Amino acid sequence: MVPLMDNAGMRVAFFLLVALLAAIHAELWFGKGGVPRVMAMRGEVESQQRANAQAQARNEQLAAEVRDLQEGLEMVEEKARTELGMVKPDEIYVQLTTKAPPVLSPLPAASTPSSTPPSAPATR
Repeated sequence: MVPLMDNAGMRVAFFLLVALLAAIHAELWFGKGGVPRVMAMRGEVESQQRANAQAQARNEQLAAEVRDLQEGLEMVEEKARTELGMVKPDEIYVQLTTKAPPVLSPLPAASTPSSTPPSAPATR
């Protein structure tokens, strides 16, 4: 039987495989997408996430202030309209009120009209 590779050929193949493995590991550790670069990018991502969280909190605070100011102005405007009769320029104000029925008080008994006609004034 004839061996496929002799001892020297096996050594060469072994060293080629080790060199290929070393090249792959070198790319992994020191290349573009290597571990140090990934760790640096993770740090940048965490830093950016913190900055985004701070910006988001500030945006929410500003939005709350805007809502408070809008509601406050609306409340002031409503109070001015109802209590002071404020009317905006180019606005027509129409106020509808319900008229209360007149209150009828009972007449005193002495002033009730009698069934007899009033007497004629006395003449002298």
